[in-house]
Amino acid sequence: MQGVTVVDHPLVQHKLTLMREAKRSTKGFRQLLNEIGMLLCYEVTRDLPLEEIEIETPLARMKAPQIAGKKLVFAPILRAGVGFLDGMLTLVPSARVAHVGLYRDPETLHAIEYYFKAPSDLGDRTVLVLDPMLATANSAVAAVDRLKERGAKDLRFVCLLAAPEGIEKLRGAHPDVPIWTAAIDSHLNEHGYIVPGLGDAGDRMYGTR
Repeated sequence: MQGVTVVDHPLVQHKLTLMREAKRSTKGFRQLLNEIGMLLCYEVTRDLPLEEIEIETPLARMKAPQIAGKKLVFAPILRAGVGFLDGMLTLVPSARVAHVGLYRDPETLHAIEYYFKAPSDLGDRTVLVLDPMLATANSAVAAVDRLKERGAKDLRFVCLLAAPEGIEKLRGAHPDVPIWTAAIDSHLNEHGYIVPGLGDAGDRMYGTR
């Protein structure tokens, strides 16, 4: 699919399989989500621009690459998106964090905002929008809408699983926002859950099933 990257690294696929298992413990699920978030971060930042700077090693002066410009913003969609955050911050500790609080109305499946807090200079940074599941995409579209209203221009969406319906909706609403995912599953069921999926990521991460 255009604008969609499936991260097929063996470690990502292995950890995803472990997370799908219904008997995986809350602790194990949370740890795997943290680890897979770090691995996805490697892939989604692969094309960040570099610039050469002059440094002094113990033996000589040299020119070496570093990331050019301002650093990243991680924007987890609460609550499940927070599961990616620690792993990504371990990799990029200088990143700033935006929080987008949305919940899905169980009847309409529409996204309802209850919290939003973001850095003031989103327009100068690459923003990674984080949510383990891209299902109906209602929350994803609402989050990107809100971040763009705040000035974000360079956005990327990172998820663990995506449904074809969610990809179509997010790409239709925001064709300038590329998607990185570990897998594209079959379809959504009548309740808006990804099949075969892994259940509700937030409930499994926090033990609120």
